[in-house]
Amino acid sequence: MILGMQRNVGILFLMGVALASAQSEGHVSKAAPELDQVIWEDAKIEKLGGGFGFVEGPVWIHAGWIYSACLLFSDIPNNVIRKWTPGGKFTVFREHSGFSGSGAPAGALIGSNGLTLDKRGHLVICEHGNRRVERLNMRTGKAVVLADKYEGKRLNSPNDAVVKSDGSIYFTDPPYGLPKEDADPQKELSFNGVYRLAHGKLQLLYKDLSRPNGIAFSPDEKYLYVGNSDAARKIWMRFDVRPDGSIANGKLFYDVTKEAADGLPDGMKVDTKGNLYCTGPGGVWIFSPEGKHLGTIQLPEIPANCAFGDRDQQTLYITARTGLYRVRLNVAGVRP
Repeated sequence: MILGMQRNVGILFLMGVALASAQSEGHVSKAAPELDQVIWEDAKIEKLGGGFGFVEGPVWIHAGWIYSACLLFSDIPNNVIRKWTPGGKFTVFREHSGFSGSGAPAGALIGSNGLTLDKRGHLVICEHGNRRVERLNMRTGKAVVLADKYEGKRLNSPNDAVVKSDGSIYFTDPPYGLPKEDADPQKELSFNGVYRLAHGKLQLLYKDLSRPNGIAFSPDEKYLYVGNSDAARKIWMRFDVRPDGSIANGKLFYDVTKEAADGLPDGMKVDTKGNLYCTGPGGVWIFSPEGKHLGTIQLPEIPANCAFGDRDQQTLYITARTGLYRVRLNVAGVRP
């Protein structure tokens, strides 16, 4: 009992908020004893805000000489990147975040989706409506298009991205930003690919997933994980990463096709121990590096993506439909 009280006091001190009497917004379901090394079964899940359109792509911005610490996340149908600061304030960080044109169909998923940081701390943005990957200089505010075509054909709608330690950018390109998806007349590519962008060259890595979505590296970058958000094949894949940056030996990591709960494999992150946090049916699924299901973080809303934040990287921020949530972990996440 005393040990439990000490643990809770430590959590409150690190988070700087009074959670002791707060009602947890959801719960953690344990599937294996090893879950305790990752998150406590009685961990409090806090809702930070709601009423958004459909939120995705969270990324933590550490305090620097320009920005104070904050979380950025995409609100896709509202075509904005929102900003949350630890004091609890929500503001719009960037308008027209994924579509800079006009005449988009009502309700179209035109905004930005996945967000991450490059090796210099600049924001990499997957833009649905503009069908491209862009980099926003966090010092000057200048934006540069990194990729919008493959072999002369427009990309579908870049969805999620991760940056390797050598600076190369890996991203997925399903058709969710197109009103009719695969059947849309504006779709120029016959597949939905996984790509690598390095030294200005766009390389197709894989095209045999129907809906490639979330993407992440293992901490040692020997493996690349990719989720497939197709109701007919709800899976996560694992690939070997070759020395030249290409991928090989794609294998099934975990299959949740038979799960009846709402939600599909979507965004994912990896902690410093190699555990995966994958949004999927019914919550955030936590897997060991070996593919063992350790437990699930279950929320009032179905989560779409997650990111590690706070100074110690031990808070998991979760975007779930119209709300933003967070929960403390027992292990630090890999910092982008």
